[in-house]
Amino acid sequence: MINKSLKVLFLFNGLFVFASNLLGPLYAVYVESIDSSVLAISTTWAVFLSSATLFTFIVSRKGDKIKEKEYLLMGGFLIRGISWILFIFAGNIYHLILIQILLGIGEAFGSPAFDTIFAQHLDEGMQVKEYSSWKLIVNGTTALATLLGGIIVASFGFTFLFAGMSFLAFLSFFGVLFQPREIL
Repeated sequence: MINKSLKVLFLFNGLFVFASNLLGPLYAVYVESIDSSVLAISTTWAVFLSSATLFTFIVSRKGDKIKEKEYLLMGGFLIRGISWILFIFAGNIYHLILIQILLGIGEAFGSPAFDTIFAQHLDEGMQVKEYSSWKLIVNGTTALATLLGGIIVASFGFTFLFAGMSFLAFLSFFGVLFQPREIL
């Protein structure tokens, strides 16, 4: 049986993982609707990865000084939720680059914080089970979200998709925010 802390963490980070994977491979299609060059797609993705790397390095230097890592996790949810809303208003590659930098900051806050909180709540003798449970959630939600994202974009467009992704990120933010501190 997985402990209550991990259940809460899995629920809200699982919602977030689902949200982020709604875009998945459709990101290339979205970028192409703004700038049809292949270079625009690879450049904006490289900017995200570079930003995430730079800001993760910064977080690695300062993050352990923050007593409650939940605040970093929530910051990651919030920044990425705002970034996804901004995609609705992006009109050119420069906008996309700025949004990808912001997404990199959100990634740098959220991912190490999740890993830290997860590690703190692992049960002795159940680590493989608990890590495996998380991987099952990630793989299952990724597969479902990727398919559902395509259906949403085909039926309603990218604006609806980004609004839904942001809603789920904000739901994750508030879900963690309103948990009693002793849970996480």
